[in-house]
Amino acid sequence: MQGVDARNTRHPLAEAVAIATGVSVVQMTVVHGGDTAAAFRVELSSGDVLFAKTHASPPPGFFGTEAWGLEWLRSSGAIRVPRVVAVSDGEPAFLALEWIDTAGSGSVDEVAFGRELALLHDSGAPCFGRVDRRTTGSLALPNEPSATWSVFVANCRFLPLARIARDRSALPPDTIVRLERLAGTLERFDDGSPPARLHGDLWAGNRMVDRDGASWLIDPAAHGGHREFDLAMMRLFGGFGSEAFESYVDVHPLPDDWLDRVELHQIAPLAVHAIKFGGGYVAAAARAIDRYV
Repeated sequence: MQGVDARNTRHPLAEAVAIATGVSVVQMTVVHGGDTAAAFRVELSSGDVLFAKTHASPPPGFFGTEAWGLEWLRSSGAIRVPRVVAVSDGEPAFLALEWIDTAGSGSVDEVAFGRELALLHDSGAPCFGRVDRRTTGSLALPNEPSATWSVFVANCRFLPLARIARDRSALPPDTIVRLERLAGTLERFDDGSPPARLHGDLWAGNRMVDRDGASWLIDPAAHGGHREFDLAMMRLFGGFGSEAFESYVDVHPLPDDWLDRVELHQIAPLAVHAIKFGGGYVAAAARAIDRYV
């Protein structure tokens, strides 16, 4: 979290944070904080430091959804998640979190992370999807509460993504047809596992490592789902050591054939990336779909 100086304490965000916390802002510094939001290191007159981000025209419930996800993951007590200090979907829309010091961070403790992730998943969820039905991501994928994993993935991931891909001509027509066909046959992969408490977008960029090598989760797309989904996301773009997977299994053993389903769980994120970015994601999504049809 390093950046250039931007000490405008009359910025609307500074004023909003001061009102929400009851403490004046003495300095704001621009930092990296996401693809769509403007992010800042905010120093308060109390001596506390916050991470805050704002958005000029966010979708409805943008920061409230993220705040709920962070607090839901944090409430498990299983893994480090920044504390939500203040949140607003009004004017200005913003989210303020406790500051995580990553300066001089050493090597990550992958063993501890794998163990903590397994405990997070084991803390469970009331359903597949979300009880509050808040949508996921810029594509507004539904999270309707579902009794089984196969129903959730079919109705809230594969079929909506097929419709969006068709509307935007983002995937070849035959790939879309196969995705819809796969959605109708997911029961054969459903092992009846109860819903796990998922981060939902667990790529390396959404894990911070502090100066002690401990992992923190940020920017979740939190929902109840199959634990293999987070593990598949970790393998999609890399950035996690083998020790994390090994220690995960020590806490929660996985079926011997779980690796056979990694690409199945990667279909939704690959389709999302194909819709948003095109390029090689189109072929990657098609290959993953073809493997399981």
